[in-house]
Amino acid sequence: MPFYHKLGKIPHKRHTIFKKPDGSLYYEQVFGTIGFDGMSSISYHEQRPTQVKEVKKSYSVKPAISKENNLKSYRLRGFKIQPTRDYLESRKVILTNSDVDIILAAPQKSTDNYFYKNADSDELLFIHKGSGKLRTHLGNLDFKYGDYLLIPRGTIYKLDFDTEENRLFIVESRRPIYTPKRYRNWFGQLLEHSPYCERDLRQPYELETNNEKGDFLIKIKKQGEIFDTIYASHPFDVVGYDGYNYPYAFSIHDFEPITGRIHQPPPVHQTFETDAFVVCSFCPRKYDYHPESIPAPYSHSNIDSDEVLYYVDGDFMSRNDIEAGHISLHPAGIPHGPHPGAVERSIGKTETEELAVMVDTFKPLQLTEDAMAIADETYYRSWLEDEDQ
Repeated sequence: MPFYHKLGKIPHKRHTIFKKPDGSLYYEQVFGTIGFDGMSSISYHEQRPTQVKEVKKSYSVKPAISKENNLKSYRLRGFKIQPTRDYLESRKVILTNSDVDIILAAPQKSTDNYFYKNADSDELLFIHKGSGKLRTHLGNLDFKYGDYLLIPRGTIYKLDFDTEENRLFIVESRRPIYTPKRYRNWFGQLLEHSPYCERDLRQPYELETNNEKGDFLIKIKKQGEIFDTIYASHPFDVVGYDGYNYPYAFSIHDFEPITGRIHQPPPVHQTFETDAFVVCSFCPRKYDYHPESIPAPYSHSNIDSDEVLYYVDGDFMSRNDIEAGHISLHPAGIPHGPHPGAVERSIGKTETEELAVMVDTFKPLQLTEDAMAIADETYYRSWLEDEDQ
Protein backbone atom coordinates (compact mmCIF):
# COMPACT_ATOMS: atom_id res chain seq x y z
CA MET A 1 0.00 0.00 0.00
CA PRO A 2 1.76 3.18 -1.12
CA PHE A 3 1.17 6.48 0.63
CA TYR A 4 -0.29 9.75 -0.63
CA HIS A 5 1.56 11.23 -3.58
CA LYS A 6 1.10 14.40 -5.63
CA LEU A 7 2.84 15.19 -8.90
CA GLY A 8 2.33 18.08 -11.31
CA LYS A 9 -0.51 20.61 -11.25
CA ILE A 10 -3.88 19.95 -9.62
CA PRO A 11 -6.77 22.21 -8.53
CA HIS A 12 -7.37 23.11 -4.89
CA LYS A 13 -10.51 20.92 -4.67
CA ARG A 14 -11.35 17.72 -6.51
CA HIS A 15 -14.24 17.67 -9.00
CA THR A 16 -14.03 21.43 -9.54
CA ILE A 17 -13.19 23.67 -12.50
CA PHE A 18 -9.52 23.44 -13.53
CA LYS A 19 -8.65 25.68 -16.48
CA LYS A 20 -5.82 25.62 -18.97
CA PRO A 21 -3.95 28.86 -19.73
CA ASP A 22 -6.24 29.40 -22.74
CA GLY A 23 -9.35 29.16 -20.55
CA SER A 24 -10.50 25.69 -21.66
CA LEU A 25 -10.83 22.83 -19.16
CA TYR A 26 -8.45 20.09 -18.19
CA TYR A 27 -10.24 16.73 -18.08
CA GLU A 28 -10.48 14.93 -14.75
CA GLN A 29 -10.24 11.13 -14.36
CA VAL A 30 -10.63 9.01 -11.22
CA PHE A 31 -8.24 6.07 -11.54
CA GLY A 32 -9.45 3.63 -8.89
CA THR A 33 -9.83 -0.01 -7.88
CA ILE A 34 -12.44 -2.25 -6.19
CA GLY A 35 -15.31 -0.06 -7.30
CA PHE A 36 -14.90 3.14 -5.30
CA ASP A 37 -13.66 1.28 -2.23
CA GLY A 38 -10.02 0.66 -3.14
CA MET A 39 -7.03 2.89 -3.68
CA SER A 40 -7.44 5.63 -6.26
CA SER A 41 -5.79 8.67 -7.79
CA ILE A 42 -7.34 11.64 -9.58
CA SER A 43 -5.53 12.78 -12.72
CA TYR A 44 -5.99 15.81 -15.00
CA HIS A 45 -5.56 15.43 -18.76
CA GLU A 46 -4.96 17.69 -21.73
CA GLN A 47 -7.41 15.60 -23.80
CA ARG A 48 -10.40 13.46 -22.87
CA PRO A 49 -8.98 10.05 -21.83
CA THR A 50 -12.02 8.31 -23.34
CA GLN A 51 -11.32 8.76 -27.05
CA VAL A 52 -11.08 5.28 -28.57
CA LYS A 53 -10.87 5.40 -32.36
CA GLU A 54 -10.74 1.70 -33.17
CA VAL A 55 -10.44 -1.72 -31.54
CA LYS A 56 -8.48 -3.75 -34.07
CA LYS A 57 -7.35 -7.37 -33.92
CA SER A 58 -7.07 -9.38 -30.72
CA TYR A 59 -5.00 -12.46 -30.00
CA SER A 60 -4.77 -14.93 -27.15
CA VAL A 61 -1.88 -14.93 -24.69
CA LYS A 62 -3.32 -17.68 -22.51
CA PRO A 63 -0.54 -20.12 -21.57
CA ALA A 64 -0.50 -23.70 -22.85
CA ILE A 65 -0.83 -25.92 -19.78
CA SER A 66 1.44 -28.97 -19.53
CA LYS A 67 -0.02 -32.39 -18.79
CA GLU A 68 2.92 -33.23 -16.55
CA ASN A 69 2.43 -34.31 -12.93
CA ASN A 70 2.38 -31.13 -10.84
CA LEU A 71 2.79 -32.97 -7.52
CA LYS A 72 6.52 -33.35 -8.19
CA SER A 73 9.13 -30.80 -7.20
CA TYR A 74 10.76 -29.17 -10.20
CA ARG A 75 13.78 -27.06 -10.98
CA LEU A 76 13.41 -24.70 -13.91
CA ARG A 77 16.49 -23.18 -15.56
CA GLY A 78 15.18 -19.66 -16.07
CA PHE A 79 18.04 -18.31 -18.16
CA LYS A 80 17.20 -20.88 -20.84
CA ILE A 81 14.26 -18.65 -21.80
CA GLN A 82 15.53 -17.20 -25.07
CA PRO A 83 15.81 -13.41 -25.48
CA THR A 84 13.14 -11.84 -27.69
CA ARG A 85 13.18 -8.34 -29.11
CA ASP A 86 9.58 -7.39 -28.30
CA TYR A 87 8.65 -6.91 -24.64
CA LEU A 88 5.23 -8.57 -24.74
CA GLU A 89 6.42 -11.46 -26.91
CA SER A 90 9.28 -12.07 -24.48
CA ARG A 91 6.91 -12.75 -21.57
CA LYS A 92 6.64 -16.53 -21.02
CA VAL A 93 4.17 -17.80 -18.40
CA ILE A 94 5.81 -20.73 -16.63
CA LEU A 95 3.42 -21.26 -13.69
CA THR A 96 -0.23 -20.29 -13.41
CA ASN A 97 -3.48 -20.60 -11.51
CA SER A 98 -6.70 -18.59 -11.40
CA ASP A 99 -5.08 -15.91 -9.20
CA VAL A 100 -1.61 -15.42 -10.62
CA ASP A 101 0.70 -15.92 -13.59
CA ILE A 102 4.42 -16.28 -12.89
CA ILE A 103 6.37 -15.09 -15.90
CA LEU A 104 9.95 -14.97 -17.18
CA ALA A 105 10.95 -12.39 -19.76
CA ALA A 106 14.15 -11.50 -21.60
CA PRO A 107 13.25 -8.48 -23.76
CA GLN A 108 16.00 -7.02 -25.94
CA LYS A 109 14.47 -3.69 -26.89
CA SER A 110 12.30 -0.95 -25.48
CA THR A 111 8.56 -0.74 -26.19
CA ASP A 112 8.86 1.90 -28.88
CA ASN A 113 5.85 1.58 -31.17
CA TYR A 114 3.06 0.87 -28.65
CA PHE A 115 1.87 1.44 -25.11
CA TYR A 116 0.75 -1.40 -22.84
CA LYS A 117 -2.05 -1.71 -20.28
CA ASN A 118 -2.98 -4.75 -18.22
CA ALA A 119 -6.68 -4.31 -17.46
CA ASP A 120 -6.91 -7.51 -15.41
CA SER A 121 -3.89 -7.66 -13.14
CA ASP A 122 -1.42 -5.80 -11.01
CA GLU A 123 2.10 -6.50 -12.26
CA LEU A 124 5.14 -6.92 -10.03
CA LEU A 125 8.31 -6.82 -12.14
CA PHE A 126 11.57 -7.91 -10.53
CA ILE A 127 14.63 -6.67 -12.42
CA HIS A 128 17.25 -9.43 -12.40
CA LYS A 129 19.34 -8.01 -15.23
CA GLY A 130 19.15 -4.65 -16.93
CA SER A 131 18.35 -1.05 -16.17
CA GLY A 132 16.29 1.72 -17.69
CA LYS A 133 13.16 3.76 -17.18
CA LEU A 134 9.55 2.76 -16.54
CA ARG A 135 7.40 5.39 -18.29
CA THR A 136 3.72 5.61 -17.32
CA HIS A 137 0.77 7.95 -17.67
CA LEU A 138 1.25 8.70 -13.95
CA GLY A 139 4.96 9.49 -14.16
CA ASN A 140 8.32 7.84 -14.63
CA LEU A 141 10.62 5.69 -12.49
CA ASP A 142 14.22 4.67 -13.08
CA PHE A 143 15.01 1.00 -12.47
CA LYS A 144 18.06 -1.21 -12.12
CA TYR A 145 19.20 -4.63 -10.88
CA GLY A 146 17.30 -5.70 -7.78
CA ASP A 147 14.29 -3.41 -8.18
CA TYR A 148 10.70 -4.45 -7.76
CA LEU A 149 8.36 -2.36 -9.93
CA LEU A 150 4.75 -2.45 -8.73
CA ILE A 151 2.46 -1.43 -11.63
CA PRO A 152 -1.25 -1.28 -10.65
CA ARG A 153 -3.80 -2.68 -13.08
CA GLY A 154 -4.95 -0.17 -15.67
CA THR A 155 -1.65 1.72 -15.72
CA ILE A 156 -0.57 2.63 -19.26
CA TYR A 157 3.17 2.10 -19.56
CA LYS A 158 6.30 1.60 -21.61
CA LEU A 159 9.69 0.14 -20.64
CA ASP A 160 12.85 1.83 -21.91
CA PHE A 161 15.92 -0.41 -21.50
CA ASP A 162 19.52 0.78 -21.49
CA THR A 163 20.88 -2.43 -23.06
CA GLU A 164 19.67 -5.55 -24.85
CA GLU A 165 20.55 -7.90 -21.98
CA ASN A 166 17.53 -7.85 -19.68
CA ARG A 167 16.03 -10.53 -17.43
CA LEU A 168 12.71 -10.02 -15.62
CA PHE A 169 10.82 -12.19 -13.13
CA ILE A 170 7.18 -11.07 -13.28
CA VAL A 171 4.25 -11.82 -10.96
CA GLU A 172 0.95 -10.95 -12.62
CA SER A 173 -1.80 -10.85 -10.00
CA ARG A 174 -5.56 -10.80 -10.46
CA ARG A 175 -5.74 -9.54 -6.86
CA PRO A 176 -4.40 -6.16 -5.70
CA ILE A 177 -0.83 -6.32 -4.35
CA TYR A 178 -0.24 -4.55 -1.04
CA THR A 179 2.43 -4.17 1.62
CA PRO A 180 1.77 -6.75 4.38
CA LYS A 181 -0.90 -5.53 6.79
CA ARG A 182 1.04 -6.67 9.86
CA TYR A 183 3.69 -4.10 8.93
CA ARG A 184 1.14 -1.25 8.94
CA ASN A 185 -0.80 0.65 11.61
CA TRP A 186 -4.51 1.54 11.39
CA PHE A 187 -3.69 4.49 9.12
CA GLY A 188 -1.45 2.58 6.69
CA GLN A 189 1.91 3.83 8.01
CA LEU A 190 4.66 1.22 8.02
CA LEU A 191 5.54 0.33 11.61
CA GLU A 192 8.91 0.20 13.36
CA HIS A 193 9.19 -3.60 13.08
CA SER A 194 8.67 -3.51 9.30
CA PRO A 195 11.76 -4.57 7.28
CA TYR A 196 11.37 -1.43 5.15
CA CYS A 197 9.67 1.95 5.41
CA GLU A 198 8.21 4.70 3.24
CA ARG A 199 11.68 6.14 2.62
CA ASP A 200 12.51 3.00 0.67
CA LEU A 201 9.53 3.24 -1.71
CA ARG A 202 10.37 5.29 -4.79
CA GLN A 203 7.48 7.24 -6.31
CA PRO A 204 7.16 8.60 -9.86
CA TYR A 205 9.32 11.69 -10.13
CA GLU A 206 8.48 13.18 -13.54
CA LEU A 207 5.48 13.48 -15.82
CA GLU A 208 5.57 13.31 -19.61
CA THR A 209 2.80 15.65 -20.71
CA ASN A 210 2.06 15.29 -24.41
CA ASN A 211 -0.82 17.27 -25.91
CA GLU A 212 -0.99 15.38 -29.21
CA LYS A 213 -3.79 14.01 -31.37
CA GLY A 214 -3.34 11.17 -33.83
CA ASP A 215 -3.36 7.36 -33.83
CA PHE A 216 -1.77 5.88 -30.70
CA LEU A 217 -1.59 2.10 -30.32
CA ILE A 218 -2.30 0.76 -26.84
CA LYS A 219 -2.09 -3.01 -26.40
CA ILE A 220 -4.62 -3.86 -23.69
CA LYS A 221 -4.66 -7.21 -21.92
CA LYS A 222 -8.12 -8.39 -20.88
CA GLN A 223 -9.22 -11.94 -19.99
CA GLY A 224 -6.21 -13.59 -21.59
CA GLU A 225 -6.40 -11.60 -24.82
CA ILE A 226 -4.35 -8.69 -26.14
CA PHE A 227 -6.49 -6.09 -27.92
CA ASP A 228 -4.82 -3.65 -30.30
CA THR A 229 -6.65 -0.42 -29.52
CA ILE A 230 -6.19 2.93 -31.24
CA TYR A 231 -6.61 6.05 -29.12
CA ALA A 232 -7.15 9.49 -30.63
CA SER A 233 -4.79 11.29 -28.25
CA HIS A 234 -1.45 10.58 -26.61
CA PRO A 235 -2.04 8.55 -23.41
CA PHE A 236 0.74 10.41 -21.59
CA ASP A 237 -1.10 13.74 -21.38
CA VAL A 238 -1.47 14.10 -17.60
CA VAL A 239 -0.56 17.53 -16.20
CA GLY A 240 -0.97 16.44 -12.58
CA TYR A 241 -2.52 13.94 -10.19
CA ASP A 242 -2.74 12.99 -6.55
CA GLY A 243 -3.81 9.96 -4.57
CA TYR A 244 -2.70 6.48 -3.58
CA ASN A 245 -2.96 4.49 -6.83
CA TYR A 246 0.23 4.80 -8.87
CA PRO A 247 3.30 2.72 -9.79
CA TYR A 248 6.23 2.63 -7.41
CA ALA A 249 9.61 0.96 -7.02
CA PHE A 250 11.32 -0.84 -4.16
CA SER A 251 14.82 -2.28 -4.22
CA ILE A 252 15.39 -5.72 -2.75
CA HIS A 253 18.69 -4.28 -1.48
CA ASP A 254 16.70 -1.97 0.82
CA PHE A 255 14.96 -4.89 2.54
CA GLU A 256 16.27 -5.19 6.11
CA PRO A 257 16.22 -8.87 7.15
CA ILE A 258 14.69 -9.88 10.48
CA THR A 259 17.00 -12.31 12.31
CA GLY A 260 16.96 -14.15 15.63
CA ARG A 261 18.83 -16.52 17.93
CA ILE A 262 17.35 -19.51 16.12
CA HIS A 263 16.10 -20.00 12.56
CA GLN A 264 13.27 -17.63 11.65
CA PRO A 265 10.25 -18.84 9.63
CA PRO A 266 9.70 -17.64 6.04
CA PRO A 267 7.07 -14.98 6.94
CA VAL A 268 9.85 -12.73 8.33
CA HIS A 269 10.97 -12.32 4.71
CA GLN A 270 7.54 -11.22 3.47
CA THR A 271 7.62 -8.17 1.20
CA PHE A 272 4.21 -8.03 -0.52
CA GLU A 273 0.88 -9.77 -0.05
CA THR A 274 -2.49 -10.45 -1.62
CA ASP A 275 -5.30 -12.65 -0.33
CA ALA A 276 -4.13 -15.32 -2.80
CA PHE A 277 -0.33 -15.38 -2.43
CA VAL A 278 2.63 -13.70 -0.74
CA VAL A 279 6.00 -12.50 -2.05
CA CYS A 280 9.13 -12.77 0.12
CA SER A 281 12.70 -11.48 -0.29
CA PHE A 282 15.65 -13.54 0.94
CA CYS A 283 18.55 -11.14 1.36
CA PRO A 284 22.13 -11.15 2.69
CA ARG A 285 21.95 -11.36 6.47
CA LYS A 286 23.60 -12.54 9.66
CA TYR A 287 22.73 -16.08 10.62
CA ASP A 288 21.12 -17.19 13.88
CA TYR A 289 23.28 -16.52 16.92
CA HIS A 290 22.23 -19.20 19.43
CA PRO A 291 25.43 -21.19 20.18
CA GLU A 292 23.76 -24.41 18.99
CA SER A 293 21.63 -23.00 16.19
CA ILE A 294 21.31 -24.69 12.82
CA PRO A 295 21.28 -21.93 10.17
CA ALA A 296 19.85 -24.16 7.45
CA PRO A 297 16.04 -24.15 7.23
CA TYR A 298 14.22 -27.12 8.71
CA SER A 299 12.27 -29.51 6.51
CA HIS A 300 8.64 -28.48 6.23
CA SER A 301 5.43 -29.39 4.44
CA ASN A 302 3.52 -26.75 2.55
CA ILE A 303 0.11 -28.22 3.25
CA ASP A 304 -1.80 -25.18 2.00
CA SER A 305 0.51 -23.51 -0.53
CA ASP A 306 2.84 -24.10 -3.44
CA GLU A 307 6.30 -22.57 -2.97
CA VAL A 308 8.20 -20.97 -5.85
CA LEU A 309 11.74 -19.72 -5.24
CA TYR A 310 13.53 -17.63 -7.85
CA TYR A 311 17.30 -17.61 -7.23
CA VAL A 312 18.85 -14.24 -8.01
CA ASP A 313 22.43 -14.21 -6.77
CA GLY A 314 24.88 -15.44 -4.12
CA ASP A 315 25.43 -18.81 -2.44
CA PHE A 316 22.21 -20.76 -1.83
CA MET A 317 23.23 -22.63 1.29
CA SER A 318 20.23 -24.99 1.50
CA ARG A 319 20.41 -26.21 -2.11
CA ASN A 320 22.86 -28.27 -4.16
CA ASP A 321 23.51 -27.43 -7.81
CA ILE A 322 21.48 -24.21 -7.88
CA GLU A 323 22.49 -21.22 -10.01
CA ALA A 324 21.26 -17.69 -10.60
CA GLY A 325 18.08 -17.72 -12.69
CA HIS A 326 17.00 -21.16 -11.49
CA ILE A 327 13.50 -21.60 -10.08
CA SER A 328 12.40 -24.30 -7.67
CA LEU A 329 8.76 -25.40 -7.38
CA HIS A 330 7.77 -27.28 -4.23
CA PRO A 331 4.08 -28.19 -4.44
CA ALA A 332 1.66 -28.33 -1.53
CA GLY A 333 1.45 -31.69 0.23
CA ILE A 334 5.07 -32.76 -0.33
CA PRO A 335 7.64 -32.01 2.43
CA HIS A 336 10.84 -30.34 1.36
CA GLY A 337 13.90 -28.89 3.00
CA PRO A 338 17.68 -28.64 2.71
CA HIS A 339 19.45 -30.95 0.32
CA PRO A 340 21.63 -33.74 1.79
CA GLY A 341 24.69 -32.24 3.44
CA ALA A 342 23.28 -28.70 3.60
CA VAL A 343 22.40 -28.86 7.32
CA GLU A 344 25.89 -30.05 8.22
CA ARG A 345 27.53 -27.43 5.99
CA SER A 346 25.55 -24.64 7.61
CA ILE A 347 26.59 -25.29 11.22
CA GLY A 348 29.04 -22.67 12.42
CA LYS A 349 28.44 -20.28 9.53
CA THR A 350 27.68 -16.72 10.57
CA GLU A 351 26.16 -15.09 7.47
CA THR A 352 24.75 -15.66 4.01
CA GLU A 353 25.00 -13.67 0.81
CA GLU A 354 22.01 -15.30 -0.90
CA LEU A 355 19.48 -13.22 -2.82
CA ALA A 356 16.17 -14.75 -3.89
CA VAL A 357 12.48 -13.98 -4.45
CA MET A 358 9.82 -16.38 -3.18
CA VAL A 359 6.16 -16.63 -4.18
CA ASP A 360 3.84 -18.81 -2.08
CA THR A 361 0.42 -19.36 -3.63
CA PHE A 362 -2.64 -20.62 -1.77
CA LYS A 363 -4.01 -22.45 -4.82
CA PRO A 364 -2.05 -25.12 -6.73
CA LEU A 365 0.06 -23.93 -9.64
CA GLN A 366 0.03 -25.54 -13.05
CA LEU A 367 3.17 -25.92 -15.11
CA THR A 368 3.06 -24.63 -18.66
CA GLU A 369 4.67 -26.06 -21.77
CA ASP A 370 7.18 -23.19 -21.63
CA ALA A 371 8.10 -24.35 -18.12
CA MET A 372 8.61 -27.96 -19.17
CA ALA A 373 10.95 -26.83 -21.93
CA ILE A 374 13.39 -25.58 -19.26
CA ALA A 375 12.59 -28.14 -16.52
CA ASP A 376 14.86 -30.58 -14.72
CA GLU A 377 12.40 -33.44 -14.30
CA THR A 378 14.74 -35.40 -11.99
CA TYR A 379 14.92 -32.62 -9.38
CA TYR A 380 12.32 -34.30 -7.15
CA ARG A 381 14.87 -37.10 -6.52
CA SER A 382 17.62 -34.74 -5.37
CA TRP A 383 16.89 -35.36 -1.67
CA LEU A 384 17.89 -39.04 -1.95
CA GLU A 385 21.25 -39.41 -0.23
CA ASP A 386 22.55 -42.02 -2.67
CA GLU A 387 21.75 -39.93 -5.76
CA ASP A 388 24.39 -38.00 -7.68
CA GLN A 389 23.81 -34.28 -7.27
